[in-house]
Amino acid sequence: MAGFSGIIGHEQIIEHLKNAIRLKKVSHAYILDGEEGSGKMLLASAFAQTLQCENGGTEACGTCHSCIQAQSQNQPDIIRVTHEKPNSIGVDDIREQLCSDILVRPYSSPWKIYIVDEAEKMTVQAQNALLKTIEEPPSYGIVLLLTENSQSFLPTILSRCVTLKLRPVKDELVRKYLMEELHVPDYQADVCTAFARGNVGKAKRLAQSEHFAELRDEVVHLLRHLRDMEIYEIAEAVRRAAEYKADVEDYLDLMALWFRDVLLFKATRQIGGLVFADEINYISAQASRSSYEGLEHILNALEKAKTRLRANVSFELTIELLMLTIKEN
Repeated sequence: MAGFSGIIGHEQIIEHLKNAIRLKKVSHAYILDGEEGSGKMLLASAFAQTLQCENGGTEACGTCHSCIQAQSQNQPDIIRVTHEKPNSIGVDDIREQLCSDILVRPYSSPWKIYIVDEAEKMTVQAQNALLKTIEEPPSYGIVLLLTENSQSFLPTILSRCVTLKLRPVKDELVRKYLMEELHVPDYQADVCTAFARGNVGKAKRLAQSEHFAELRDEVVHLLRHLRDMEIYEIAEAVRRAAEYKADVEDYLDLMALWFRDVLLFKATRQIGGLVFADEINYISAQASRSSYEGLEHILNALEKAKTRLRANVSFELTIELLMLTIKEN
């Protein structure tokens, strides 16, 4: 899909960028700041494609030679800065791929656009080299810095860039995308949407992950039966939980979503808004058995379990204590 039209959410940022094009007030340096999967690269690519589109305007046509090149990442005047070291972008990367290259006029387009992904990895020396370029950029030069943490940049970089902070996308838009574009069933879309917290990339990854579906099924099976388990069965459940050690935050977050559903249903007796609506029989039964204080205690225990695991407290001990707390409440 061409340009901005394929992007879900981020209406204010898209409007800002379109206005800059319309009013011919495009900045020479932008920072797109948002968590992984939030859509930074989509926005940067759409902006670059639109600026280079041979038909002009505020929406890329998708059919001209430049747009076709941009969509296949072969547009010679849209340059993606790369780096060999996984954890840092060095001064040589910036000098060779950007600072020196930007002095050569565009090959076939009105602009020469540089996209620097993971820009927070630039060393101080790399940032200083970039600073000299964005202080006095050529009229055709545009630098797009994509980052998860704009506060890692030097104040002098921040002061010379337009910073655009990506916000969470509305849940209804994420859910609609999963169901209509990816054909995800509604119950799965509900869990992935709630889990992603407005991050479309994360929602998409979860929806397409067999591993996440397996994790969800494991957690749901456990919570259906945990209150009725004997001690030896809880020990077995802890052993099974250890198989998901690498995904323990997701494991605990799924548990928290379940008990928030129980709390919500207890308060409202309404199915609407439940993430696990397909488990309504179990949710309803737990809501009837549990007190508000007990559910609050469980949700607090889940947060404590996360804190303990981050502090490297024994996994087995932490999960066993959590399961016993859930059983008792």
